[in-house]
Amino acid sequence: MIEIIGVITGALIIVFGILAVESKKLINSVVYLSLLSLLSVLSFIIMKAPDVAITEAVIGSGLVTFLFIITLMQDKKAGDKK
Repeated sequence: MIEIIGVITGALIIVFGILAVESKKLINSVVYLSLLSLLSVLSFIIMKAPDVAITEAVIGSGLVTFLFIITLMQDKKAGDKK
């Protein structure tokens, strides 16, 4: 059962990676990257690496997504002034 979940998680990581690269809107790319990071947390849990999973959840999913969204918001504000 764990192997099936691992294979599905790996396939979804690849799909979300491709969607993040191919997306035309930046906000969609950020969402796909966030989902990819959350799936990697699940993958680390399956591989029995909880310390790496916690680090990825906090930094990869939380902090990096927050910084990307703040940057996109600042970019929109700067674009309005031009």
